[in-house]
Amino acid sequence: MKARTTLDAYSELLWPAIAGAALVTGYLTQHFGAEGAVFLPYALYAVAYIAGGWEATRDGVRQLARGQLDIDFLMVVAAIGAALVGEFAEGALLLFLFSLGHGLEHVALDRARSAVSALGKFAPKRARIRNADGSEREVPVEEIAIGSLVSVRPGERIAADGTVIEGRSGVDQSPLTGESMPVDKEPDDEVFAGSLNGDGALLVRTNRPATDTLVARMVRLVAEAQATKSLAERTAERFTRVYVPCVLVTTIVAIVLPPMLGWLSWNDAFLRAMSMLIGASPCALAISTPAAVLAGLARAARGGVLIKGGVHLEALGLVRTVAVDKTGTITRGKPELARIRCMPDVDERELLRIAASVESASSHPIARAIIDAARTRGVVVPTPTDARTVQGKGVEAIVEGTRAGVGRSSLFANHGEFTANPVLSQMAQEIESEAMTAMSVVHGTRALGALGVSDRPRNEAKRAVAALNALGCDVVMLTGDNRATAQHIAVDVGITRVEAGLMPEAKIALVRSFVAQSRAVAMVGDGVNDAPALAAATVGIAMGRGGTDVALEAADVVLMSDDLMRLPFAIDLGRATRAMVRQNVIFSMAVVAALIPLTLTGIVELPLAVVCHEGSTVLVALHGLRLLSRRNPYSTPSIKQQ
Repeated sequence: MKARTTLDAYSELLWPAIAGAALVTGYLTQHFGAEGAVFLPYALYAVAYIAGGWEATRDGVRQLARGQLDIDFLMVVAAIGAALVGEFAEGALLLFLFSLGHGLEHVALDRARSAVSALGKFAPKRARIRNADGSEREVPVEEIAIGSLVSVRPGERIAADGTVIEGRSGVDQSPLTGESMPVDKEPDDEVFAGSLNGDGALLVRTNRPATDTLVARMVRLVAEAQATKSLAERTAERFTRVYVPCVLVTTIVAIVLPPMLGWLSWNDAFLRAMSMLIGASPCALAISTPAAVLAGLARAARGGVLIKGGVHLEALGLVRTVAVDKTGTITRGKPELARIRCMPDVDERELLRIAASVESASSHPIARAIIDAARTRGVVVPTPTDARTVQGKGVEAIVEGTRAGVGRSSLFANHGEFTANPVLSQMAQEIESEAMTAMSVVHGTRALGALGVSDRPRNEAKRAVAALNALGCDVVMLTGDNRATAQHIAVDVGITRVEAGLMPEAKIALVRSFVAQSRAVAMVGDGVNDAPALAAATVGIAMGRGGTDVALEAADVVLMSDDLMRLPFAIDLGRATRAMVRQNVIFSMAVVAALIPLTLTGIVELPLAVVCHEGSTVLVALHGLRLLSRRNPYSTPSIKQQ
């Protein structure tokens, strides 16, 4: 199997190898062989012509049938011309190097494609399903139904996308998200097919069929991205369609005009024209852009950034303004207990015990934050009775025989048996001044203290903003939240410009105004509420983990691990790709510009023109592929965002 795979990978080099062997053997036979073997060298040259030129001839004829002249047609014409003037070895050398260049291009580009398509190999082919009676059976992944329970043992790869319902473990999902460290998974956390389980057993309830897992969609979307030509590629193709006929006309003039004016013999003029035809063919230009763009797409995917096409990769390189949503992008999108203020006669554990007991009757995100904080600290939470919600104020319940309440200060102002407490009210005001939501806690007539809940910035947000600023990008926060809260978060992470209190329509209008003022604007959001603004930006960038389904469909770029440090990496990679394309184009056109006069004047003859031309084609392909090994200076260890 391995030998077959290797043969498939390098099959594009088989015909060039045959052509090269026939060419070398023919040349040696012609110059050092027996005198009687007159026709043998030409027979070997014919083999070299057929092996090296059949693909170019086939493609050139197809394009000619469509009324188009391409580079393959030019090469075949040049090789035939060389044969007509008796330069069989030079013509065979041209076709050999041309086919070798094409073969190396295919092999090199396949390396880039395999960097992404190999993702599909990570997902296992079989899964262990747990039955209702607790027994387990192995089935092909194609037979896994949504809602099935998949058992994942330590050290195994997860077979399907789903939610953990039992067990805890560290999971290595670097092939999908680019995270360098395993991510801790526990009940209610999402896991992806193809990620590697650590040392704990997991039970996963599937939420997608095998054909629609994250890894399957990534492979599919990258394949579509590769099929989408970048702006530079489309420009090169338009140039080639005009340039190739001009080269052919110039070649005819170079054949006819010098002999008619008595400057050269017909034989010399024809030979120089064929040399010029080879030197002027823009083969290197044709491969310069796709090699770099495809390598850039593959490198981004390996780094946890899914870019849906060369157009968006190039656009990233132009970005100078980055608009970011606050909730779920700069912040974690999940309220957390951030401040605890206790009355003098109350300790922290008592405050959390009563507050968590009351809030256990609520499903509000703030309630979940308080309950999670109590459990994290090992506080035993008593079960409440007679719990009820006071609309817009808070929650109250009977805890340990006494009515308790958690909520805004207004909940305790002459409500039932609660009474207002000036010290408690002052605590709440101080917490609110720090841009947090304050929740006062009272147990009967006794004030216990106040809790501050906030949606805190991501651990890497400040470093990501600093990295973007270092790249010369202006960062603007767009949010529907109030200005005080938004400004507090912005100062914390280093953002100087804040647009707060925005409705969705206002976000779109602002993004459009940024686009009008700047060459390219990136909008970063969660892929759900921010979808219209993502569409209005030059490049829409979505956080992939929080809203993977919508993000993969709506955005141009997806940060698969929700790590904001992937954002400066993506912009830096876009700039590197544009620079690589520019270098390749300049080099390939410089070679053409030099070879045209040098061949027409006879300074560079046919063999050297062949080597220079085809050598430049291989060089630009290999130069573009350097992006595959580009280092990510912004990589950071993964930290689970609670």
